Amino acid sequence: MTINYIHIIIAFTISLIFSLIGTPFIVKICNMRGLYDQPNTRKVHKEAIPRLGGTLFMPSLVIGVTTTLLIIYGDNNGSVEVNVSTIIMSVGAILIYLIGILDDLKGIKAIHKFIIQTIAALFFPLCNLMINNLHGLLGIYDTPLWFSYPLTVFVILLIVNAMNLIDGIDGLASSLSIIILGALTYFFFVLHSTLFTLISASLTGAVLAFACYNYFGEIGGMKIFMGDSGSLFLGYVIAYLAIKYQMSGWENTGYREEALLTSITLVFLPCIDVVRVALLRLKNHKEMFAADKTHIHHLLMGMGLSMHQALFTIILLFAMLCVINWGLYLSGIASTWIVLLDTLIYVAVVWSAYTIGE
Repeated sequence: MTINYIHIIIAFTISLIFSLIGTPFIVKICNMRGLYDQPNTRKVHKEAIPRLGGTLFMPSLVIGVTTTLLIIYGDNNGSVEVNVSTIIMSVGAILIYLIGILDDLKGIKAIHKFIIQTIAALFFPLCNLMINNLHGLLGIYDTPLWFSYPLTVFVILLIVNAMNLIDGIDGLASSLSIIILGALTYFFFVLHSTLFTLISASLTGAVLAFACYNYFGEIGGMKIFMGDSGSLFLGYVIAYLAIKYQMSGWENTGYREEALLTSITLVFLPCIDVVRVALLRLKNHKEMFAADKTHIHHLLMGMGLSMHQALFTIILLFAMLCVINWGLYLSGIASTWIVLLDTLIYVAVVWSAYTIGE
């Protein structure tokens, strides 16, 4: 049976409702146990905030997808096939999720988190899920395995940490994730990919529910942060979906010229920001995993914008890049030049923020 809009709505709604109902219980537990994100000189908030909102992302996703699959295949007396690759990738997601929870509860050294992330990232090529064609980027098409394996692991680590580190002000990581996952829901739906459409839609619902509490929670005393359990899991799933989408040949999709550019566009902004920050730390001989206030949202606030203004500015920049990339692609511009233009726009914004902030 081909997936339809009703199935998408069901997966989205179930996950949304589960997260909406569950979040107040998480807030209550955090208040009882003193599980707060404490303010400091690096952070924007000025008071202790519960930090385990992201713990509901995985269960919401599982419940939304599983229920919808049962509805789809139950109506047709069919069965859902679970292959080895699905099990391995699920183990990777659980590993990332658990290490995030442990970090939120006890605190883990950054290097130890990075090692676990690397292990989970290695599951991708193990499942034959990798970047094996650059679709003309830098003039490169098919890539050999010795290049595809490390490139794939690097990109996964980049996306996971980008989503983790962009989570610095209210609504930023969740807003970007909602847009990215919403877009992936549509793209996978066009490809008639049931499982990946439902994963994207269900996680969108869970993140939207969290965003409501994160952004408006102060009104009812329900404000909460997603924590590493949420941001790391989001990064891992988004990396999984983005890399899956850019691959050619799965489920008879064939070669899609725009596939890699689409995936790049969706994760470009958080990824280039974490690359810039990493290069800046190398230049200044600072510890790579040290916390600082050099991310794009910090720079925008440093030039006088409020937290909400910085959020809307970044979302506007993200939307602008998506529109520009799509327009240039339709005009026949090569992906290399499109990505270069994106980089120049980002550099211009950051340079302006640095200059005005000074």
